[in-house]
Amino acid sequence: MAKNQADLFDKLDKAKVQFYHLKAVVIAGMGFFTDSYDLFCISLVTKLLGRIYFHVDGSSKPGSLPPNVAAPVNGVALCGTLAGQLFFGWLGDRMGRKRVYGITLMLMMLCSICSGLSLGSSPKAVIGTLCFFRFWLGFGIGGDYPLSATIMAEYANKKTRGAFIAAVFAMQGFGILAGGMVSMIVSAIFRAIYKAPPYSVDPIGSTPPQADYVWRIILMLGALPAALTYYWRMKMPETPRYTALVAKNAEKACQDMSKVMELEMKVQKEASTATEEEDKKQQQEEESNTAFGLYSKEFLRRHGRHLIGTTTTWFLLDIAYYSQNLFQKDIFSAVGWLPPAGSMSALEEVSSIAKAQFFIALCGTVPGYWVTVALIDYIGRFAIQLIGFFFMTVFMFALAIPYHHWTLKSNRVGFTVLYGLTFFFANFGPNSTTFIVPAEIFPARLRSTCHGISAASGKAGAIVGAFGFLYAAQNQDKAKADPGYPAGIGMRNSLIVLGVINLFGFLLTFLVPEPKGKSLEEISGENEQGHHDDRTP
Repeated sequence: MAKNQADLFDKLDKAKVQFYHLKAVVIAGMGFFTDSYDLFCISLVTKLLGRIYFHVDGSSKPGSLPPNVAAPVNGVALCGTLAGQLFFGWLGDRMGRKRVYGITLMLMMLCSICSGLSLGSSPKAVIGTLCFFRFWLGFGIGGDYPLSATIMAEYANKKTRGAFIAAVFAMQGFGILAGGMVSMIVSAIFRAIYKAPPYSVDPIGSTPPQADYVWRIILMLGALPAALTYYWRMKMPETPRYTALVAKNAEKACQDMSKVMELEMKVQKEASTATEEEDKKQQQEEESNTAFGLYSKEFLRRHGRHLIGTTTTWFLLDIAYYSQNLFQKDIFSAVGWLPPAGSMSALEEVSSIAKAQFFIALCGTVPGYWVTVALIDYIGRFAIQLIGFFFMTVFMFALAIPYHHWTLKSNRVGFTVLYGLTFFFANFGPNSTTFIVPAEIFPARLRSTCHGISAASGKAGAIVGAFGFLYAAQNQDKAKADPGYPAGIGMRNSLIVLGVINLFGFLLTFLVPEPKGKSLEEISGENEQGHHDDRTP
């Protein structure tokens, strides 16, 4: 590695924690706050959409989204996210992290607002435009995954890099909390102004016309946190590692860092002392050793196993994680934790679902994220991922095998505790580490692309979870299944399947390396000289 680059990276790796590190966490993290709010708030309003647009006169149950509507409403944003992760991950390595970062945020803001302004009054028009804008919302969200992870990894020092990337991702938990809180507040305001009886008393009157504003407001407010951080995202300089290793301008990287971090003035001075001839020779050696592309045999030799590990574990994790998150309302209803829909008005049901999601996020999801932040640079990514998958498997089987026991009213608290623990160990586990590791183990010129591929594999799993769980969890007796749905394998068997999936995730974790305590260049092999060292990093 050329001396000016090596000196810069050494200073970055050894830099003490500075204000700019914390600022970068907040700026990148607010993107993830927005991502999780936008992705998961839809689960809070789908039952309301069913009541408003799919009411059936004379039915003993409130209206619900039919299968051909529920599937796209729940899953279309995930499809957009998958596409966005692949596209913006690739673009981030071609155009730079910073330039693409602003595009994704603008897209998220615009589509959040447009989702709430879904046009028309007929069910077909409203749902059609809602799905259209949520696809492009997901497309923007998808870009945030590889870019936020890569940016934070390339700024951080090697001692606390895991904690910084984990802290960015941990903002997801606050986004889920915010979705529940906003839903409770908005529904409470409308309930206070527009009184409505339960569905069992007055099927029509239980859903006041003004309820149509509730879901729109909840979705549109997702644009607010993104808008608040847009200016600061645009003020961030390009990451030093992209500028030095991909754009081949180490001097510019030093200048950029001197503006935002205390140590970089010294780095710039030291970097300029290397002779031009020596610098050029070392740079040519580095390029000859690391010029392989994504589809080359050299990449397959060095990183093929790692890419298989990151993609498969993220795929399996997201099947379980998104099944649990998107269909919390159905799981809680199945075990009787939520009151029967017919005993509530439409806005009461929104509030009840939001309270349940808020409670689980507060007690299980958010603590899991921040325990990861605290411990990841001490016990490592590999250990946390194994621990997480192991306990997710244990608790999922503990819920599934004695499932009838948990449906009894006296045991619902125990069910909630175990269910919350699965979320805790998802986040103090693979939901965090599958995001962190791909940002650390691949070369700079392929880092965003490989993270995007890994993340897209995860979203493929989320799509399987979102669409598959919707049908699989239906009652085995078709007469007891939701209207329009075929018989499924039941909630108990669905939870068993999720437990098996977590077990496979545990086993495939052994394909993933441990980056703790190493520089990015050491992990990726970008500090290898010539062809004398054939180690697989």
